[in-house]
Amino acid sequence: MTTSMETDAKSPFTEHLGELRDRLVRSFIAVGVGFAVSYAFKERLFQILTAPLVTVMEADGNAKMIFTGLPEAFFTYLKVSLLAGIILATPVLFYQFWMFVSPGLYRTEKKYLLPVVFLSVFFFVIGSSFGYFIVFPYGFQFFLGFATDTIQAMPSMKEYLSFSSKMLLAFGFVFELPLVLTFMARMGLVTVPFLKKNRKYALLLFFVGAALITPPDIITQVMMALPLMVLYEISILGARIFGRKPIGDTDETMDEDETDDDAATQTDNKKP
Repeated sequence: MTTSMETDAKSPFTEHLGELRDRLVRSFIAVGVGFAVSYAFKERLFQILTAPLVTVMEADGNAKMIFTGLPEAFFTYLKVSLLAGIILATPVLFYQFWMFVSPGLYRTEKKYLLPVVFLSVFFFVIGSSFGYFIVFPYGFQFFLGFATDTIQAMPSMKEYLSFSSKMLLAFGFVFELPLVLTFMARMGLVTVPFLKKNRKYALLLFFVGAALITPPDIITQVMMALPLMVLYEISILGARIFGRKPIGDTDETMDEDETDDDAATQTDNKKP
C-alpha cells in the first residue's frame, strides 16, 4: 500500500521531468537549425553586429578591428552564428517555456498562450533593438572618448562579441518584465497593491541589476534602469487588467449573492 502511494506521488514529478526534457530537446533543435542557417551568413551578421561601433570609430578616422589569436576569427564567427540562431529560435523557445508552465493555468487562461508567446517575442525584439540602436551608439562614443593622439582604441573581435552579445540578450530579456509580472499577477503570486508598495525597492533593484549587467559606467546603467522603471509601471497596469481578483472580493461577492437569494426566498414565502 505504501509502495503504491509512493509510486503515485513520484509519477507526476517524473512526468514533469519528461516534459521538461522533451521541451529542452525541441529548444536545442530550434537553436541548432537557427545556427546552421545563420552560419551561411556569418560575415554579414558580424558586419551588422559591429555597425554601431564602426560608425563611431569612423568619426575618429580609425574603423578597424583586430584579432589577436589565429583561431579567434573562426570562433567569433561560430559564436555570432550561435547568437543569431538563439535570436531566430526565440519564438520556439518562448513557446516551449509558456507551454511548460501552462498546466498551472485554468482552461480559460490557456487561450492567452499564443498572444503571450507573440508578446514575448515582441518585447524581446524591442529590448534588443533598444540596446542596438540607442544604447550602443552612446555607450561606444563614451568609451572611445578616452582615446588620445597616443592612445588608440583597437577592439578585438572576441572582446566586442562578448560585450555586444551579453548586452543584446540582457536588454532583450529585461524587457520581458511586464509579461512576467502580469503572469505572476494572473497566478495570484503578486497583486497591484504589492507592486505599488514595493515600487521604491524595485527601483533600487533595477539600478543594482543594471550595474551588474552593464559595464561599470553610469551611462549604460541609466539607459537600462530607466526603461525598466517604465516597464514596471506597464507591469502594474497589466496586473490591474489581467491580474486575479483577491479572494476576499470574491467571497464578499458570493456572500452578497447568497444574501440576495435568501431575501428573495423569504419574500416569496411571505406572499399569500
